[in-house]
This record gives sequence, C-alpha cells and structure tokens, in this order.
Amino acid sequence: MVFSIERRKQDIKALKEETLDVLIIGGGITGAGSALQASASGLKTGLVEMQDFAEGTSSRSTKLVHGGLRYLKNFDVEVVADTVQERAVVQGIAPHIPKADPMILPIYDEPNSTFSMFSLKVAMDLYDRLANVTGTKYANYTLTKEEVLEREPQLKSEGLLGAGVYLDYRNNDARLVIENIKRAAEDGGHMVSRMKVVSITHDENGKANGAKVEDLLTGETFSIKARVVMNTTGPWSDTIRQMDDKLDVAPQMRPTKGVHLVVDNEKLFVPQPTYFDTGKQDGRMVFVIPREEKTYFGTTDTDYKGDFSNPQVEQEDVDYLLEIVNGRYPSANITLDDIESSWAGLRPLIATNGGSDYNGLSNKTVTDESFDEVISIVEQYQQGKVERYEVADVLKNIESNSPEAEESPSKLSRGSSLETDEDGLVTVAGGKITDYRKMALGAIKLVIEILDRDFGKSYELIDSEKYAVSGGDIDPQKVDEATEALAKEGIEKGLSESEATYLANLYGSNTPKVYALLDEVEQVEGLTMADSISLRYAMQEEMALTPSDFLIRRTNHMLFMRDTLDSIIEPVISEMARYNEWSDEARAHYTEELEKAIAESDLKTLKGV
Repeated sequence: MVFSIERRKQDIKALKEETLDVLIIGGGITGAGSALQASASGLKTGLVEMQDFAEGTSSRSTKLVHGGLRYLKNFDVEVVADTVQERAVVQGIAPHIPKADPMILPIYDEPNSTFSMFSLKVAMDLYDRLANVTGTKYANYTLTKEEVLEREPQLKSEGLLGAGVYLDYRNNDARLVIENIKRAAEDGGHMVSRMKVVSITHDENGKANGAKVEDLLTGETFSIKARVVMNTTGPWSDTIRQMDDKLDVAPQMRPTKGVHLVVDNEKLFVPQPTYFDTGKQDGRMVFVIPREEKTYFGTTDTDYKGDFSNPQVEQEDVDYLLEIVNGRYPSANITLDDIESSWAGLRPLIATNGGSDYNGLSNKTVTDESFDEVISIVEQYQQGKVERYEVADVLKNIESNSPEAEESPSKLSRGSSLETDEDGLVTVAGGKITDYRKMALGAIKLVIEILDRDFGKSYELIDSEKYAVSGGDIDPQKVDEATEALAKEGIEKGLSESEATYLANLYGSNTPKVYALLDEVEQVEGLTMADSISLRYAMQEEMALTPSDFLIRRTNHMLFMRDTLDSIIEPVISEMARYNEWSDEARAHYTEELEKAIAESDLKTLKGV
C-alpha cells in the first residue's frame, strides 16, 4: 500500500464523487479507531482531519495505557476492570506499541495520602486479579524504604514508608493513531488530513448528509456526501455541533490542559515509571517516566478556554511541576533551563458529572470512615471471619464526602458519550486512549444500525478485539522475541544494533517494508541510513506531509531526542522538499512551522531566548 500525498489526491477525488456510508470528522484516536472498524466492516468510509492525524490531542497524552490503580481506593472495581481488560485488548491488536513497563508507587507518611502501604497492597492485589496477572512475572510486590532508595537514590527519604510495584504500559500515542489510520486506508477508507470542515450539509428533510470542507493544502472547497456523519473531534465536539445550523445544542465539553516537561536522565534518573502524590494535599498524583535517555514528568490538570489547536505551556504550569518534582527529588534541583522539550495537550472531558470514567476517576471521594470500614471487612474476609455477602453489603453502602457542585477539573468524569442529534449527526465525545477501540465499536455499531434502518444497507461488524492495526501482525505473547528477530534482520542488512532495534520497536510487523527501502533509497546527506529510510517510509506510507509530521508525530524526535534534532532539521526539510517538489514558498512555510513548534517545545519565550 502507498499512503502518500499521491494517495491523498486519489482519496479526495473519491470523496468528491462517491456517497459515503459514513463520514468521520476528526483524525485523533477515536476517529482513527472508528475508521478502522468501519472500513474493515465494508462500509464506504471517509475521514477528514483539519490538522495532521493525532495532532490535536492524541499525540499530547502522558503516553501511557494507564490502568487507573489509584481509583481502587474508591472501590470503583467495575471501571478499573473495564480499563485493564480493554488495555489487554489494545496490547493484543497493537502489540508493537503498548509495552509492559511496571510502575513504582512510593508511599509517604503525609496527610491525605492516596494510599498507605496496607491499602496499596490491597489495591494492587485486586488490580492484579482484574488484570489477570496474579502469579505471573508482572505480579505486584512491595519494597521497603531502603529498597526504594536503592532503586531511586534521588527520591526524598524523609517520610518515605516504602513502595508498591505493579503492571502498567507505556504507549506511543501518535503511532497508535497512524497505525489505525493506515489499516483503515488499507481496507479502502479515504483518510485525508489537512481537510477542514466548514459546515454540515443536510438533505431536503433536514437530515445531516455530509459536510462542506476546505483543503488546507490547496484552498479548494467542495462537499462530501454521506449517509451518516460522525463527529469524533474531541475538544472540538461542541464546535462541530454548533456549526450544524439545524441544531440548537448546549455545550457539553469542558476541556482541561495537561502539561509534560522533559529533562535529560543525567539530571533526573528514574529506572522505571514512578507515580506519586504531589505532596501538596491537592488530591493529584504525578508521573515521572524514563524514555530514550530522557525523563519526562507531568501532568497538570487545569480548565482551558484558549485556542484548542495550540495550547501552550505557561509559567504557572512549569512552576507547579518543578515544585512537585524537586520536592520529591531534592538533589535534582531542576530549573527552567534544564527543560529540553515539553508538550501541552487537552483532555476532552465531559462537563456533566455523571458517574465514573474509564480512567478509573470517580466523581466521588470516599469518606475516611467508609474507607476504614472497607479495609476492615476485607481483612476479616481474608481471615475467614465474615462471608462474601457481608463484604458486598459494605461496598454497596460506601459514603461519599465530595460535594456534587463546583468540582475541580481533576474530578470531572473522564467517561465517554455517544449521542445522535435531531438531524442525525452522531457525536462520540470524552473517553481516553485506553478505551478508544471500545468507543469506536459502540459508535460503528450504531452507524451500522442506522444504515440498516434508514438506508436498507446491511453490514456485519468485524470482531475488532482480534483485528490488528497496521504493524500489529505479531504474536502479542511473543513481542520481545519478534522485535529481537526484526532487529537482527536489520543488523544483517547493515544497520547498527541500536538503529535496527529502534526501527523494529517503531514499526512492528511493517519493519521489513522499511528495511526494503535500503535497496532503493540513497542515504540523505546529514542523516543516518536508518533516518533516511524512516523518513522515506513516513512520506510514502504514513502521510507525513510536513517536517513537523515526521519529527513530532511519526517519530518522537523533537520530544525525546532533542540533542540530535538541530543537526537533522535541514536534511529532513531538504529531502521532503525534493521528494514533494516544494516551491521555495512552501519550503519556507514548512520550515517556519517547524521552527515555531520547536520554539514552543523548547519554552524559548519563558526562557527569554
């Protein structure tokens, strides 16, 4: 398959001429997952995204497929069970992307701590059962204070009681999106980035039947016809609904901003992902995560009302995170100047506060009395002193001490919603990356029902629990062995061990396609051979249309390889300009776009440089 700018022209031609079964607006993880399921099920599918795929929100997460262990303190068992089970499904269909990476959770003797050592062990044991890892190499365990400090000597020792270690997964969020998009394109879907919806169109009965769009590369506007129109635009969900002149809908989104900062691992070294209370008694926890010889930490969670397409890291975000991380790692003494890169993203939270979410984030806080009662009854049950039904009675009567009104952004439901408006516009909103497949499943199931009921068109939904994304044709039980074999193949073709391993981890079962380019691509001056073939593959097979697409979202070069970024900028731009036959004006435009993105990531304004 070729998924390049030439394919884009073909897809646009099809969008102009055909009537789609479903037009998906929004190319983040929910739209990408929906497009995969729709295309694989035989629906004539189109997807339009006004930026690059994943650019808006789905490349700006904490980059974990997180299980939500902390919320077992609220005994929200059903939600956490759903999350860890769905996480296992995602790992099965995209085994080269989510990678097991056990998390360490240090416990401090502080007021309002999320866990004590005892309650943490209870939660981890339950978590392991829900995740079906009890008795495996990923089973949880605890560490003494001395063992924690041996592992993480920079951690604050005062008040440290010990730690728990439990299974979690690191993720490459933007890669997960593009692999879904590529699979949808392989199955005949028309996936077009940099195509902005201008308005929703309607038939003579006032039903949504497509959209008017503007090609942001050419300036051309045209209409796309579709039997069902689906809105998967995350923070922009209200914007799309409000541009539909047949609707009078109240806003339902309350986006919040999350910020992450990256430093060199020589400044802050952690051997594995670490997760702890902020120490500020604000009910929040913070991640500190190692990645590619760097360490990043976050996240903030504050209401956001600015430009959705370009949220910024602000001084107060930096101050908040540095205060927390320096408090937990006093010898690190990280300053603004130590920050090598950063990112800010929006969470598409739903403002209504109706129940728990798939992040495990409950909208209630359990009272201390209820929590102590639950711990006591569980302990008695483990000792054989009470029956199971007595435990259930206590769990059913947990009391909440949080007011329903005036919830902070961190307390909002992270659940999802699926709604059909009066004119037939389908909107999928909220949720989180871990649940993207399940959200897409529900949405496309609804679309198929509408097509059958209103248009007499019958489709059978694929079993998406078993349908691999592009690059995911690997036995999920043997990922390490498969990656090692793919890396060995690259070494045999002349790549270094580190280059081959990097490519194998990035591309999964598509790695041989990348290696095949060694026979047809000349090494780009200023790039390694690995980077040369990676760049060509991104342009030819992954719709990388700009240097930013390649350096930020097809790879994580800007975020986690900042040391070598400056040296490859010019070679990347030159090769993309040559390959795409850019005019001088286009080259200048894309260069300026990249320079702006790097300046924002580098926090140049805050640093005064």
